[in-house]
Amino acid sequence: MAKPSREAISMASTSPSSLSPSKVPMELHVSNRQKLLKSLRQHLSNSSRPHHGFVLLQGGEEQTRYCTDHIELFRQESYFAYLFGVREPGFYGAIDIATGKSILFAPRLPANYAVWLGEIKPVSYFQERYMVSMVYYTDEIVQLLVDQYKGSGKPLLFLLHGLNTDSNNFSKPAEFKGIENFERDLTTLHPVLTECRVCKSDLELALIQIANNISSEAHVEVMRKTKAGMKEYQLESMFLHHTYMYGGCRHCSYTCICATGENSAVLHYGHAAAPNDRILEDGDMALLDMGAEYSFYGSDITCTFPVNGKFTSDQSLIYNAVLDAHNAVIAAMKPGVSWVDMHKLAEKIILESLEKGNILVGNLDDMMVERVGAVFMPHGLGHLLGIDTHDPGGYPKGIERPKEPGLKSLRTARQLLEGMVITVEPGCYFIDALLVPAMKSANTSKFFNREIVDKFKNFGGVRIESDVLVTANGSKNMTKVPRETWEIEAVMAGGPWPLNKASV
Repeated sequence: MAKPSREAISMASTSPSSLSPSKVPMELHVSNRQKLLKSLRQHLSNSSRPHHGFVLLQGGEEQTRYCTDHIELFRQESYFAYLFGVREPGFYGAIDIATGKSILFAPRLPANYAVWLGEIKPVSYFQERYMVSMVYYTDEIVQLLVDQYKGSGKPLLFLLHGLNTDSNNFSKPAEFKGIENFERDLTTLHPVLTECRVCKSDLELALIQIANNISSEAHVEVMRKTKAGMKEYQLESMFLHHTYMYGGCRHCSYTCICATGENSAVLHYGHAAAPNDRILEDGDMALLDMGAEYSFYGSDITCTFPVNGKFTSDQSLIYNAVLDAHNAVIAAMKPGVSWVDMHKLAEKIILESLEKGNILVGNLDDMMVERVGAVFMPHGLGHLLGIDTHDPGGYPKGIERPKEPGLKSLRTARQLLEGMVITVEPGCYFIDALLVPAMKSANTSKFFNREIVDKFKNFGGVRIESDVLVTANGSKNMTKVPRETWEIEAVMAGGPWPLNKASV
């Protein structure tokens, strides 16, 4: 084995990270397939249907940039990643419901692939790497599945087709030449497979924890280096560098939100029309919503802090209002708790703080009835997290989306289940598009102290977001960043993280 270079040893000894990429066990995806097989067989039994047919999923395809030959960096389709863990494009995957055997179908690559893109791997490579029963080529799908089928009539395919309740897009069922030789079921698989993704296994939780560890470390590194005069995109760049350099995270869970000053009231800032390009000013608050993805599994973390490293009294008021809500929700979480109730709890605590700070006046219960909380927190409290940042399963059949302001933005209205990972991300924002109508409304104008509200006109907002596991008796916060104002100030002043007793 080659020895590491002197430069590599030097870099490691001065690294700002204590982490290194971990090997990902393919047993994770074997376990996911077994979980689906058990759930699907149970569903078929409950419906008095035989355990015949194949689950068939089509993996993602590489995409070019519009009409050019520039190929965008590929990331596997999430349901396919969940079941098979395949990182390459162009694959199909099947599970024989009768036998439990798993089958991958690889694209048959042209000879010149070896010239431009590297070695053409044999099917035995993919069988060993992805721990499946068999591997064939995609042009053999029809013959192989017909030969494997043990039922009567045409072989039955369970295809993935269903609504994503976050995007309102439908998943794409597999397509291939010769599909007319099969019976197709487009309704059974999606809800069963989606529900499998809702509660995480220990192996899945380990990857989500790795993503949280490197992302938490990167957030702290950015916090330490943030200074007035920098550009917002420099904060994004530092985060992306740290998670890739020290965590091997080539993908982010979502586009980084690096919002400072009044930009921090823009909930999904950072998009192409608002590209993290403002200059940081002394006195700004910085709201940084950034999370790395590790081997398909994501993280979603938001830190808010003063650019100059010191909280003013106004900044402390809003920040602690959100932090108190964040902490109260995590303390109340356990299996059986309603996520709608948790959202209302966060709202009430934030409203109480705003009333104590004379921003609001009047009766808190009346404010809750009139949905004043949604003026300051228009988004939902949090969402399921896993292979997707907004993991599916928030609204299964029988769970209705609330219709009231704020509550209608919830990405789930379920009761919590052991094994769920859900973000807890209360926020408080001063958004003119919401404040102006609310202060004019006959129902809500009486609650606002206009003079004090005007003082916060350009404040922006605060969001605090952690990734939280629902445990058997409570919850576990998987995110490890400074949260208390004094912790943030200590770290930004050069203190260690985690803080040691000598630094407190």
